[in-house]
Amino acid sequence: MMGCIQSIACKSRIKRENIVVYDVSATIDHSPTIIEENSPIVLRYKTAYFKASARIAMPPIPRNETWVVGWIQACTQMEFYNTYNDIGMSSWELPELREGLVRAISDSDGVSYPWYGNTTETVTLTGPTSKPSRFTVSMNDNFYPSVTWAVPISDSNLPLLTRIKRDQSFTTWLVALNTATREKILLQTVKWRMRVDILVDPSMPLGSRATLTGRTHQDQPRVLTHMEPIPPNALGRPNANDAQVLMWRPRKGPPLVVIPPK
Repeated sequence: MMGCIQSIACKSRIKRENIVVYDVSATIDHSPTIIEENSPIVLRYKTAYFKASARIAMPPIPRNETWVVGWIQACTQMEFYNTYNDIGMSSWELPELREGLVRAISDSDGVSYPWYGNTTETVTLTGPTSKPSRFTVSMNDNFYPSVTWAVPISDSNLPLLTRIKRDQSFTTWLVALNTATREKILLQTVKWRMRVDILVDPSMPLGSRATLTGRTHQDQPRVLTHMEPIPPNALGRPNANDAQVLMWRPRKGPPLVVIPPK
């Protein structure tokens, strides 16, 4: 095996069966979405938090190897419609996902690709280590967007917003990654979904326009008993924040791009 020392093709001695994952937890807080009506320009809403954490024991890491263990998240489905009376609706869309060109889009912070983030979300282990490493990795996520009271393409500040409906799905993976070879060992797959439905009466005074309708609590995430592979688009640019487009879809006439992708 001497010729293998410099070769990237060498499989690491780190194997899935030598990695212990315990105390995997994936929950969404049991709290309803909070609506904020303190701005004359926008309504804001804040959902409950999705939280995932796991404790891991990694075997000793060989010399010249670095492994990162952490959470990777991708958006797999998104509907986000804001209705303005009978005039039309604005819609945040991920065009490649909408057209079925990709199965998932990275939900990384935009810096730490492929990871969701780089604080509590990942741990980096550099060999040689002589004994197993024990650690916890955790992440959380929620929605806290702004929606204009007025039609986004108009110069008017007239409040016409009547409904906000959002339904978004995510897959979140716990992964060990060899930084040199890019070999990935999937440790866990979690699926979760966040839904928001808000009715708005724009004729009411600011502070008493919006009502949460439908469900008050979210379905709890599912920790899968099998591994789901990570689609390539979940690992690199663009992330969902950069890929999303705000469309204006009038009841009459062609749709307009209000905010293009970054």
